[in-house]
Amino acid sequence: MSSRAGLPAEESDLIDVDELIAAYYDRVPNPDVASERVVFGTSGHRGSSLTKSFNENHILATTQAIVDYRAAQGITGPLFLGRDTHALSLPAERSAIEVLLANGVDVRVDARDSWVPTPALSHAILTYNRDRAADDPGRADGIVVTPSHNPPRDGGFKYNPPHGGPADTDATGWIADRANQLIADGLTAVRRERFADVDWDAITGYDFREAYVRDLPSIIDIEAIRRAGVRIGADPLGGASVEYWSLIAEMHDLDLTVVNPEVDPTWRFMTLDWDEKIRMDPSSPSAMASLVAKKGDYDILTGNDADADRHGIVTPDAGLMNPNHFLAVAIDYLFSHREHWPREAAVGKTLVSSMIIDRVAESLGRRLLEVPVGFKWFVPGLLDGSVAFGGEESAGASFLRHDGSVWSTDKDGILLCLLAAEILAVTGKTPSQRYAELEDAFGSSAYQRVDAPATPEQKATLGKLAPESVTATTLAGEDIIAKLSHAPGNGAGIGGLKVQTPHAWFAARPSGTEDVYKLYAESLRGPEHLAEVQAEARAVVSAALGD
Repeated sequence: MSSRAGLPAEESDLIDVDELIAAYYDRVPNPDVASERVVFGTSGHRGSSLTKSFNENHILATTQAIVDYRAAQGITGPLFLGRDTHALSLPAERSAIEVLLANGVDVRVDARDSWVPTPALSHAILTYNRDRAADDPGRADGIVVTPSHNPPRDGGFKYNPPHGGPADTDATGWIADRANQLIADGLTAVRRERFADVDWDAITGYDFREAYVRDLPSIIDIEAIRRAGVRIGADPLGGASVEYWSLIAEMHDLDLTVVNPEVDPTWRFMTLDWDEKIRMDPSSPSAMASLVAKKGDYDILTGNDADADRHGIVTPDAGLMNPNHFLAVAIDYLFSHREHWPREAAVGKTLVSSMIIDRVAESLGRRLLEVPVGFKWFVPGLLDGSVAFGGEESAGASFLRHDGSVWSTDKDGILLCLLAAEILAVTGKTPSQRYAELEDAFGSSAYQRVDAPATPEQKATLGKLAPESVTATTLAGEDIIAKLSHAPGNGAGIGGLKVQTPHAWFAARPSGTEDVYKLYAESLRGPEHLAEVQAEARAVVSAALGD
């Protein structure tokens, strides 16, 4: 943790936007260099134009690859296209439009030529496909141009198939391989229409914001929030949700203030994250420091990342909630207040989320579906209603509508923020107060995720760890009861390793978006026991990386 973590960004911390955009067009990636190839992580291809990992050639080739993938899958419907507020998102969106139109794709862009949060794009795809059969070739899909919470120098490009959620590895692997081949061949097979020559009459506008905001009463008890007069302060953190929050306040007559409406691609108004980077992570106490300072000004304060697929909840009594704590409260509340949800519908969690969720699910009599990291694992269940709630420890989640039908199959940070206000309105307790009651019932969780630098080679090694890598039989004084390289909920590989005891666990896995590895650990026996778990976990990881 840097000594500058949580302090306001300084001029020396800011990107040069002109340099970044110029590099997008001027620098040409070498497909023979691993770091300059198209690589899809857990949420699309990400990189920076300055390191030749997110440049015009990448986006032209990736968009053509998506067009080719659609053709191979028989998808002929419209493609919804949106972008967030990162500096590289607008040029990348324009590159995508050039290729899509040249290939005759029916492109649906924002009618206001504004920003589109990831959940609004997922909502649009599902709304269009609602009454269409699963094998209907006319179903829609989409692309969202975003690197999520990543630093301002980064760009991101994500494909959402007709199911509305993140594409699975079969799709992204095919698209990445095709894109890299197109780049290696000098883009000769890429069809492209120059943006200056675009016939805008050939592009259909779609009001993502109006459709999303108007539909919110089908999933959130807006009337309860309004009736209780909950005072909400929403901070978009300079991201795509800024205009959504203002319309939510206006359309639904809520006591809601957008506490920071500023949009600036340098994000100069942010406080620095743990490593002195500007990172719009609403689950980070350092990145959220300025919002936490206002905790006494509102009943509920919320934050979202740049594409609004993550949430941060700040309460007057506890400040910024740990994402795991809020997920546990959300699950406990929703399964007790959604009477039309299917009785057999499961609670979905990633295997690096808190053990408290396991105990809450058990107390509710609900099946627990524990899956690897990545929201894509919840998509099938959210679509058919067999999973009523899916959540990740990194502050991403979604759930079903009041009637038990699908709302979104991608993470929805706006939704979870409004849920926090609903919980307060209906129960009279803040989510943090309710979490304290859950800990009284199920035990006090000490949980921490630590990020540490790792080279691509180290990340690859870490991702292949096997249960046999751990020869110990105990962890921090407790017998080890499980060593997992595959998730118990669906048998899928976790890309790392989880070791569990009756009251603690740790998991180590490489980041899919940055050159770091993540070490997660939790103990229900307090912070001192957690420190023991972490120390032994670091020894395992160090041995695996050859340190």
